[in-house]
Amino acid sequence: MIKRKKLLAELILRIGENPVTALLGPRQCGKTTLARSVVHIEPVHRFDLEDPKDRAVLQNPIMALRDLDGLVVLDEIHRMPELYEILRVLVDDSSCSAKFLVLGSSSPQIIRQVSETLAGRIGFVDMGGFNLREIGDSSWNSLWLRGGFPRSFLAGSDRASLHWREDFTRTFLERDIPQLGFRIPPEAMRRFWTMLAHYHGQKWNAAEFARSLGTREKAAASYLDILCGTFMARRLQPWHVNMKKRQVRAPKVYIRDSGMLHSLISIQAFRELFCHIKVGASWEGFALEQILSISGDRKAWYWGTHSGAEVDLLLDPKGLNLGFEFKFSETVRTTRSMRMALDDLTLNHLYIVYPGDDSFRIDEKISALSISDVADTVSGLLRA
Repeated sequence: MIKRKKLLAELILRIGENPVTALLGPRQCGKTTLARSVVHIEPVHRFDLEDPKDRAVLQNPIMALRDLDGLVVLDEIHRMPELYEILRVLVDDSSCSAKFLVLGSSSPQIIRQVSETLAGRIGFVDMGGFNLREIGDSSWNSLWLRGGFPRSFLAGSDRASLHWREDFTRTFLERDIPQLGFRIPPEAMRRFWTMLAHYHGQKWNAAEFARSLGTREKAAASYLDILCGTFMARRLQPWHVNMKKRQVRAPKVYIRDSGMLHSLISIQAFRELFCHIKVGASWEGFALEQILSISGDRKAWYWGTHSGAEVDLLLDPKGLNLGFEFKFSETVRTTRSMRMALDDLTLNHLYIVYPGDDSFRIDEKISALSISDVADTVSGLLRA
């Protein structure tokens, strides 16, 4: 069992601050396990809304919940969205002493419903798969290949891990997407998801996807919205500054979990990954997600110009103003593009994240950062 101490501490803090706390993340990322680790509040009442028995109990939710105290956990709350209005009534009642923890796998759907009913009463905790801070720096190879889903990362072999991811993909497409209320044929979404994997790390072009799918741009965009909303894909927005250079305005798209990316493009082992044409893009997405799992993604962008200058990740440009480049190479070299980014964005520092063993400073504002040091370095930068 890998303990997720920092995530648990954040969850406990949010529960203490709010009458309702939402723990959001993809299916099978460990939300239920983490919720079971909250033991400082007693008693704990758990309702799994995928269990017909628990849904039957909650058919009269006011009667079922109003007299409970301690912590009430509602798992997969999207199955009964009518509960949001009930929770508002309960937490506004001064006689209600319970804290509520809701778990969900569809961020936009939940946030939209919450904004209508629980505004000012709820706190959010975002959760993903394992990251380098949790599994240890020495295991980054396995985390990169297998991804962060607990059952994939902890599988007994690479083959067993791949089989789990393939089964997860099928279940996600055939069961989870319809349960979340999306009416899309599984094969259409599988095709789109696979296409997106081959565009991993590139600029989003709805027209190109629509032509390949034989559909409209609006439909292609809606498919991307679904994968982003269920934490399967990431849309990294561009940052714009006031300058004369023409800047890129299209977002970049990524498959968030590197293991899922490798499954979708049929990579089973390291020897296949190292010689695959997408190895550089895979490395970029993996390292980017490790940083965002620590820093959060609300102050994260990328930056690029039509003349070729680019920063893969721009972190907090109005505060820390840090740039990150991701290079799958044992040797680290600066480029003209990096120097242009330093000047144009007036970066405080630029880090080149690479798979080598040592981190070192190249000059006053550029450093090579080993993947093994990413977790400690980024955590330190955020504390500074």
